[in-house]
Amino acid sequence: MKLILASDHAGFATKKILLDHLRSKIGWIVEDGGTFNEGSCHYPEYAISASERVASGEFDFGILLCGSGMGVSIASNKVKGARCALGYHDEATQRARIDNNANLLAFGARYMTIKDMIRRIDLFLTTPFEGGRHQVRLDLIADYEKENFK
Repeated sequence: MKLILASDHAGFATKKILLDHLRSKIGWIVEDGGTFNEGSCHYPEYAISASERVASGEFDFGILLCGSGMGVSIASNKVKGARCALGYHDEATQRARIDNNANLLAFGARYMTIKDMIRRIDLFLTTPFEGGRHQVRLDLIADYEKENFK
């Protein structure tokens, strides 16, 4: 498993805790995609960079953090091939994988507990994509991206 985690300043401290947790998993490669301090920064830079690296196949999955989770999710979903879901609920997090084959998960560091995030990351990474009718829907999105994204 190869993961990248990225955050803005609001998610920086939480990202450090999540990195330590995920790096303890045997055989996993986990990279810090920035930011690298708590100084004010622009979340799209880190969310887009990490999302490009996931969409390219360099990483299997990405975890993104900002204050609410919404900003990094919006920025991520501007990247062709990125499918970022907001991990606000356990079942919704699983559905993001089952139905949408999400490859990135976003969290709001100001509104979610570390315990909830860790549990949802584990759910996200162990839940398979169901395919079938869901693949048809993802193909519609991919077709739109091919026609409209550079």
